[in-house]
Amino acid sequence: MNIIFAFVIGTVLTIFLLFRGSGFSQSLETVPYVDVNKYAGKWYEIASFPQRFQKGCNCTTAEYSLSKEGYIIVENRCNKDSINGKVSYIKGKAFVVKNSGNAKLKVQFFWPIKAKYWIIDLAEDYSYAVVGHPNRKYLWILSRTPQMQASVYLEITKRLKEKNFDISKLQKTVQK
Repeated sequence: MNIIFAFVIGTVLTIFLLFRGSGFSQSLETVPYVDVNKYAGKWYEIASFPQRFQKGCNCTTAEYSLSKEGYIIVENRCNKDSINGKVSYIKGKAFVVKNSGNAKLKVQFFWPIKAKYWIIDLAEDYSYAVVGHPNRKYLWILSRTPQMQASVYLEITKRLKEKNFDISKLQKTVQK
């Protein structure tokens, strides 16, 4: 009985530590509401936390459109290794999380894997958006234009720091 009890306690502690380490217990506030019709369209990546799947990307864009079936079509593009490099393209789907004010999405590029896509900052006029993950390991600053005013970028990074993102990891994206 003592061996079984020790095994159960050990398993529970291991699971707790795994979830704790993954940021499971952390919370991240999203914007209260996103009008998906206004959010649709082309976005330019201004900066992000570097990810393996984006290695060598320049001129990164994301385009969102609404499907007849009720999900959002996601089309990501970038030029590999230079601003004139070969275009890399991937298409996926995004599903709005119920009762999230459309600010939380689950993005799927490969079935059955869905990733959290939370809109945590959004300009009133939808000129910029900030997308993050509650574990704070994923972050993208997006703009409707390839360049963003330095003052706007600075204000965004101040708010990100207040949300406990390590802004020293932000890497600006090269755009034409």
